[in-house]
Amino acid sequence: MHPSTSSSSFIDRFLALESAGGIILIFSALLAIVCANSVLEPYYQLLLSTPVEVRVGALEIAKPLLLWINDGLMAVFFLLVGLELKRELIEGELADKRNIILPGVGAIGGMLVPALIYVYFNYDDPIALQGWAIPAATDIAFALGVLALLGSRVPISIKIFLTSLAIFDDLGAILIIAFFYTANISFGALIVVAICIPILAILNKYNVISKSPYILIGVIMWIATLKSGVHATLAGVVLAMFIPLRSNEDENVSPLKSLEHDLHSVVAFFVLPVFAFANAGINLSGVTMNQVLHDVPMGIAVALFAGKQIGIFAFCGLFILLKVTVLPKGMNWLSLYGTAALCGIGFTMSLFISSLAFEETGVDMLFDDRLGIILGSIASGIVGYLILRKSLGQPQNV
Repeated sequence: MHPSTSSSSFIDRFLALESAGGIILIFSALLAIVCANSVLEPYYQLLLSTPVEVRVGALEIAKPLLLWINDGLMAVFFLLVGLELKRELIEGELADKRNIILPGVGAIGGMLVPALIYVYFNYDDPIALQGWAIPAATDIAFALGVLALLGSRVPISIKIFLTSLAIFDDLGAILIIAFFYTANISFGALIVVAICIPILAILNKYNVISKSPYILIGVIMWIATLKSGVHATLAGVVLAMFIPLRSNEDENVSPLKSLEHDLHSVVAFFVLPVFAFANAGINLSGVTMNQVLHDVPMGIAVALFAGKQIGIFAFCGLFILLKVTVLPKGMNWLSLYGTAALCGIGFTMSLFISSLAFEETGVDMLFDDRLGIILGSIASGIVGYLILRKSLGQPQNV
């Protein structure tokens, strides 16, 4: 089979899987909202607060089910993000530096402008300011799920641009979590993490292609990271960086691609839907206009809806007009704007960051941040869909 044909087929299968996962993600979020606003609400809350404990000798991990989902299952998601990032940078679309510029600057604008808008709404509230990063990320599964509604008319260039931009967004979110959202640090646990990293490096150096030792060390590193105060999901990203892309003995053997393939279905059809179901449940009974217009939900909603499209389109447009980069083939200015609007769907990552943003403050803002995320994401999805639907009927850039 011709290499380009094989690569194209891989991308098609990948995007199709992500789109299907996005649709399931939407249903999971809707199911959570139904449960939180019906007679099932007490059972929904009881399920999420169920204590789950794992004990081995003196080592104990005891958390409610919700935190096992947010700290444990999401570490698997971040492992997959790390694997995708490494592959893309080595041999994928991002290996060509020319393909990095447009989604890279778009991601910077798409993180910076929403954060500034949120700060504008909440500059006088030190506690609310902790949520500045909530509207900074894009939910790639949700966004591709909306694209799937447009069918085969969507050019591959839009899908690749959106996917690449979301990868940079995720990288930005990883850095934000690492530097800004950490609890009290336990240096004893960090020493264990520091021991795990060179062991992984040795496995990589000697090209150990069996995935089992990497997973074993990864689990130990996740536990140590969880106990250290640094958010445990970062262990998944670190682990991904040491999984070998290919075997030295057989170029057709790729531990990274094999693990990535195994995790795609698990993440798309289990991890993210479970996370959405556990975190999207918001009780809307008795919601007043004053609550909707509160600075936190309004700051998040406006930042996602307006900030994302303004930041991405303005930064990309500036670099295109300066001739630093060009519009991808198959895209025009309207489709670029529609894609930028679609990036305002920050659902999964925004919910995840919001779960970290206020946990150290002792103030419960779950209702406020969830309301803003849902409003901003829904508005962005609708507007992005309508703009892209219109742009697909116009002549494309060739």
